Amino acid sequence: MRILYCTDTYLPQINGVSIVTALSVAGLRDRGWEVRIIGPAYPSAGAASRPEQTGPAGIAYRGIRSLPLPIYSDVRIALPDSRAVEQEMREFRPDIVHCATEFVVGQLAMRAASRLGIPVVTSYHTNFGQYATAYGLPVIRTTVERYIRAFHERAVATLTPSDVSRQHLTALGLDRAHRWGCGVDPVRFHPRNRSNVLRQSLGLGTAFTLLYVGRLAPEKQVETVVRSYISARKLLPPGTLRLVIAGTGPREAGLRRLAPSDTLFLGHLDRERELPALYASADAFAFASCTETLGLVVLEAMASGLPVIATPAGGVAEHLVDGVNGLAVSPMDTVSMAAAMVRLARFPDQVRALQAGALRTAAALDWSDELNRLDAVYRRALDSAVGAGNITPTLLTAP
Repeated sequence: MRILYCTDTYLPQINGVSIVTALSVAGLRDRGWEVRIIGPAYPSAGAASRPEQTGPAGIAYRGIRSLPLPIYSDVRIALPDSRAVEQEMREFRPDIVHCATEFVVGQLAMRAASRLGIPVVTSYHTNFGQYATAYGLPVIRTTVERYIRAFHERAVATLTPSDVSRQHLTALGLDRAHRWGCGVDPVRFHPRNRSNVLRQSLGLGTAFTLLYVGRLAPEKQVETVVRSYISARKLLPPGTLRLVIAGTGPREAGLRRLAPSDTLFLGHLDRERELPALYASADAFAFASCTETLGLVVLEAMASGLPVIATPAGGVAEHLVDGVNGLAVSPMDTVSMAAAMVRLARFPDQVRALQAGALRTAAALDWSDELNRLDAVYRRALDSAVGAGNITPTLLTAP
């Protein structure tokens, strides 16, 4: 079986979409699928930025010429090279195409697959309607959601990682949305990765350490975390509390100006070699975003044994249970988040109880189970498309 993944973001760009896509293609390859990827060319990716080369995890990756997004240079926007996308489909002859994103590459792939009679599965990872509001453009929210509906209604199935986002798609009139992708790797992210050597190298000592991991972008509301930390540290003896922030993005300069001098900004960290130890070496995870369809970093923190302080909104609401695996706070409420930070720093017994709850939550969300479900989804989608006559049989036959 052959599958072609088409995405507007991939490694080395780090975000929830690129991580889930990378995990998916590696898992499918291990389950016997032949996989290729089309995405933007990344200048720092070496061979992966040139057509027909091997990308991360040894999977064939075709890089489409791209430009940096003006307001966020780490993000690459692929140029609309429809010829390259269709050529890849004709040469690879996939049984199914997965459009992991809704923009340039995803749209080109959707059109090419339609012309060639190849069934398409899509992903809905990001609530772009909410993003429009976060970026100060609420007037375009209706237009964005109309586009999202038009894109996904052409798929035989749409995968989204939470019931909240699935219900959102249903409200838009899409009836083929399925909850999938709410998993975490409990082997990679585990409390055994805790490192006192790392803590000492970061100068954390015995301070109760709060961690944020993710993009430093408007929709993530990292300012709420920083302002809460400013308030919380005033309520505790000096040196009791520390904040570590891992990630980059357009808000970084402003956050550095806002944050106290003892805040550690670590920038981009390697997800496999560095992040597991950082998660496990912290004491709690602080997260203020209300726009998540999943909140992968929240699950990674829980798998690492961290209580989570967060707003139970979007996908996060499906996993955060107040008083069981973390503490729930109101949206953008620095008073309640600061109080939660102080509470955890002062009561270690409660922290231990929440750590145990976080581990139980993560243990029930093993990523390997989600990959088995993904394999089954594709096979059912293919059977459905063939049965409905919405497919060109010759393209399903190996050359």
